[in-house]
Amino acid sequence: MGGSAAETDRLMPKKVLVMRQVIEILRLKHEHHLSIREIARSCGLASSTVGDYLLRAEAAGLEWPLPEGVGEAQLQARLSAVAPPRTAQTPAPSVPDWAHLHVELRRPNLTLRLLWQEYIRTDPSGLKYSRFCERYQQWRKSLEPTLRQVHVPGEKMFVDWAGQSIPIRNGADGTTQPASLFVAALGASGKIFAEAFADQKLHSWISAHVHAFEFYGGVAALTIPDNTRTAVVDPCRYEPLLHRTYQEMAEHYGTVILPARVRKPRDKAKAESAVQVAQRQILAALRDMDFFSVGQLNQAIAPRLRQLNAQPFQKLDGSRDQWFEALDQPKLRPLPPSPFVVATWLEATVNIDYHVAVDHHYYSVPYGLIHQRLQVRLTDATVELFHKAKRVAAHQRSFQRGQFTTIEEHRPKSHQRYLQWTPSRIIDWARKIGPQCASVVQNVMAARPHPEQGFRSCLGIIRLARVHGEARLEAACQRALHFGTLSYRSIESILDKRLEAQPLQGDLACASPTHENVRGQDYFA
Repeated sequence: MGGSAAETDRLMPKKVLVMRQVIEILRLKHEHHLSIREIARSCGLASSTVGDYLLRAEAAGLEWPLPEGVGEAQLQARLSAVAPPRTAQTPAPSVPDWAHLHVELRRPNLTLRLLWQEYIRTDPSGLKYSRFCERYQQWRKSLEPTLRQVHVPGEKMFVDWAGQSIPIRNGADGTTQPASLFVAALGASGKIFAEAFADQKLHSWISAHVHAFEFYGGVAALTIPDNTRTAVVDPCRYEPLLHRTYQEMAEHYGTVILPARVRKPRDKAKAESAVQVAQRQILAALRDMDFFSVGQLNQAIAPRLRQLNAQPFQKLDGSRDQWFEALDQPKLRPLPPSPFVVATWLEATVNIDYHVAVDHHYYSVPYGLIHQRLQVRLTDATVELFHKAKRVAAHQRSFQRGQFTTIEEHRPKSHQRYLQWTPSRIIDWARKIGPQCASVVQNVMAARPHPEQGFRSCLGIIRLARVHGEARLEAACQRALHFGTLSYRSIESILDKRLEAQPLQGDLACASPTHENVRGQDYFA
C-alpha cells in the first residue's frame, strides 16, 4: 500500500478522479444497476474512465456499500495498489462457450459466479466477473424468448391445447369434425409431447396428462396449465379453484397444478412456444392429408414428434432429446404403480328406499342417509358414493337400466330379518298354529303383487299367538276367513273384542275362499 508517488501515478488512470466521483460510480453501478455508458452520461465522464475504475474496484475486492471505515483516502490507496487495466496491447481474453454455460445453468445449484470461477481458472487473464455476466446476458438476448428462460430440471411441465384443430372426415357422408391437439413441454429440456383428441372435455384433458407422464417416463414437480375451464373451475388470481378430478389426478401422480396467471403470457411462454413448434412442424406437414379417425391421426403424428425432438437446436448444442436425457429425465419423479383412472363427479339424493339413481341404475347406501345429498364418483367400472368427504358405499358399475344393486348391510335390521324369510317358510310356520292361520297367511301374500310385500303383515298375524295363544288365533283366523277380512288389524280386533268365541253363521267347510288371486300353498313350496 505504501508505494512511491511515481508508482501511484503509474498505476492510476490518466484521468484521476476525486474519490467522491468514484463513490458515485460505484453507487450507480450497484444500487441502480446502470450500464457503463449510462453512468458516464450521468457523471459527465468518458465511458473508458468509468470502465477503468469499475475494473479496479473489482480487482481491489471492493464491495458495495463500502466497508465501514473506508474513507476517501483509504479508497484511493486501495485503488492505487492494483494493477492497471489492460491496454490495447494486452491479448484479448478468451471467449467462453456461452451455449455450454447456458445449459449448465439449468443444473441445480449452479450459478454464474461459480461458472465464472471455473472459467477464470482455465484462463487467468479472462473476463472479469462483471464483464462475464454482461457478455452472457447479451448472448442470451440473441436467443428465442423461450430458450432464454432457465428452468430447474424436472421442475415444470407446461400443457395447453393448440389453437389449430385437425379435421376428422366421416367416410360415409364426407362431413368433418374438428380434433384437438394437446401439447406438453418440459421446462429445462423443452422436450415436446403431442397427441390428438376428439374433444377438449375433462376426460380427454385428464387422459392427455396421463399419456404425457407415460411418454416422459416420469412426473414433473409442477404442472403449468392455462386457465382453461376444463382445468380451472374458478380462475381466481390468488387461489384458483381446480376441477376436482384434475386435483385428484395431481395427487395420484404427486405433481402440483399451478395455473398460469390470467393475462400473464410469460407464465406459459414455454407452452405457447411448444404449441407453435408443434403446429409448424407437425400439423403443417399433415395439412394435405385426410384422416378418418383420431387413432389414424395420432399414428401420423408419432413419427413427426420423434423427428421434432431429435432435431438439433439452431443456436445451441444438442437436441431436445439430448437435453432431456441430461437434464430432465434424471430429476423426474417416478410414475405411480398404476395409471390414474378418469372419474366423473355427480351429485345425487338418497331416495326413501336408501338407493341412489345413477345413470338409470339404483345403488344402495346405508339407510341412515335417506334424503341426504351425496357426491358420486363415477368411472367406467365403479360407482363410489361420498357423504361429507367420507366414502359411504362402493359398487361395481352396472348398465342395466331400472335395476337395483344392493348391499345387505345397507338395509335396516328389520329389513334384513325379513329377507331371511321365504313364502313357504312363513306358511309352514303358520301351519304349526293351524290350517286356518296358514290359509290366512297364504291369502295375504297372494293378494300382493309380490309375496314379499305381505311378509310384514303375515309375521304380525303369527306373532299374535304369543299374546292370545294359538287356539284363539286359529279361531280368529277362521272368523276372518268367513267374513273375508284378511288383515293383521282385523284379526287383532277380533282377538281384542273376543269375537272369535261367537258362533258363525253359514257353512265353514271350506275355510279358504275361492279367489283368482289365491294360488294355493303348493305355489310357495
